Amino acid sequence: MRKRIIHTIRNLFEHKAIVLMYHRIAVPEVDVWEINVSPAMFEQQLQVLKKMGNVVPLQQLVNEINAGKLHKNRIAITFDDGYIDNFTVAKPFLEKYCLPATFFISSGNIGTEKEYWWDELEHLILFTQHLPPFFSLQIRETIVETELKTEVFLDEELRQKHGCWKACTEEPPTIRAKLFYKLWQTLRPLPAIEQQQYLQNIQTWINKPKLARPEYRTMSIAELKELATDDLFTIGAHTVTHPALADHSAQFQKKELLENRYFLSEITGREINLLAYPYGNYNEQTLTIAPETGFNAAFTTEEMSIKSGYHKYSFGRLQVKNLPGAAFGEQLKHWKLY
Repeated sequence: MRKRIIHTIRNLFEHKAIVLMYHRIAVPEVDVWEINVSPAMFEQQLQVLKKMGNVVPLQQLVNEINAGKLHKNRIAITFDDGYIDNFTVAKPFLEKYCLPATFFISSGNIGTEKEYWWDELEHLILFTQHLPPFFSLQIRETIVETELKTEVFLDEELRQKHGCWKACTEEPPTIRAKLFYKLWQTLRPLPAIEQQQYLQNIQTWINKPKLARPEYRTMSIAELKELATDDLFTIGAHTVTHPALADHSAQFQKKELLENRYFLSEITGREINLLAYPYGNYNEQTLTIAPETGFNAAFTTEEMSIKSGYHKYSFGRLQVKNLPGAAFGEQLKHWKLY
């Protein structure tokens, strides 16, 4: 009992850091994974962070942890994936408040009009106006099939249900949502080339021309270069094709990390030393490969604060949701207890 009390007291007073994880600064029709923060809410959150006065570059935070000299209440800001709104919306706000951030970039879509596969799947299944009545697709050894029944046509009630659904915490509310979630689960472990092949099968089933949505693209090469020239910002690695690393061989993982790191270094002219695992997904092999491929720290999506002594290739991060400033401030207080 005495040891437990001592541990609790020590935990309360030990210096901890929080690494915040953002993805998009946007207001899309649907936010199934709660990865979008509106521009208005983002600015309120930055105002809270600026007032606190303890936001530092991620590499500085890592250096303090490695040296065993972590300062009190350190916070770092990160973004994953490299969506265009990181450049057009987040960058100006961060510059306005002079707050540093690290952008973890998946390089496979950079300079193209392509959407990430999960965004395309979400749009096809949840928001296509008219779907065929029966779906059947074999994805490797798994057959995914369902009858759409009354959900062939997308009415306003369906649209609202999909717009409100949070897949991380809620059961799918419709047949379409169940189909989307099953397809997402089945496609996620696959290599990107297979994901795209199966998406094309779904597109053919719908019989609808593929239209690029500019707001869902990633940054262009020129935009990424410009982002990297600002001393406020650091570019980090996030693989080439955004795979769930633990579902792939060590050779595949190493190739993804090396090619991503090389591409980003060539484009930005900077050393790329920090890594974030796509989906926060990794295994023991990944923890060995990350330092072998030149990274000095890596980050997951595990919801936890970090402190000196933690494994530097599995640091946690905390996903920021679409909260106003006051609620965000309360959330920060709660996170410090982790």
